[in-house]
Amino acid sequence: MNHRGNLIMAEEFQKHPSSADIAEQVLQQRLEEIITLLSLENNGRNRIFEDVMSLVEKILIRNALNRSNQIKSTAASFLGINRNTLHNKMEKLGIAIDKSSV
Repeated sequence: MNHRGNLIMAEEFQKHPSSADIAEQVLQQRLEEIITLLSLENNGRNRIFEDVMSLVEKILIRNALNRSNQIKSTAASFLGINRNTLHNKMEKLGIAIDKSSV
C-alpha cells in the first residue's frame, strides 16, 4: 500500500526499479558482451558457464579482499561464505593477498 492506503499497482513498481533490478540489467548487458568475447576464443570447447563463473568469483573475491583490507575472515563474511571456503576458492582461482595494499 502507498501513503494513501491504496494498493500499489504493478506499473508503479516498473516506474521505480529496485537497485537489484538495475544491477541485474547492467550485469545482463555486460555478460552478453563477455560471453561474446569468450565464445570467440572458444576453439570448439563449450565452457562458457565455467569461464564466466570463474571470472565472477575472481572479481567478487578481489573486491571483497579490497574492501576488507585483505583480511580473509572479513572478506568471507562480506561475501556470506566460510573463511575456509574463501581460502579454497582463492587457491583454486590463483588469487593471492595483495600485501602492497595492506
